[in-house]
Amino acid sequence: VQLQASGGGLVQAGDSLRLSCAGSGRTFSSNVVGWFRQAPGKERDIVATISRSGGSTYYADSVKGRFTISRDNAKNTVYRQMHSLKREDTAVYYCAAGLRIATMASAYDYWGQGTLVTVSS
Repeated sequence: VQLQASGGGLVQAGDSLRLSCAGSGRTFSSNVVGWFRQAPGKERDIVATISRSGGSTYYADSVKGRFTISRDNAKNTVYRQMHSLKREDTAVYYCAAGLRIATMASAYDYWGQGTLVTVSS
């Protein structure tokens, strides 16, 4: 499975942004997908996960109520809608695919290249 994250950019605090993670390969729909982020000088942290069917999701407390994860398996794409962005959301965002839902980065087998989101005040 190959992944390509896109949609990052420079936005102002309070704005919305949608990130996409496009997957290739027949097995994309067989994988759970997670979004992680890594701010400068910090570790890579979980943001959200979504099950194979899209029926089960998980959100980190820091983004709960502001971010929404969804997927369209017909398009091999996972989306993450972000609302009410804050300066502390500034990070490189990565999507990852694996066989089981997990919050640890080590549980995911495939990674996209990352897309930078910068939130200015």
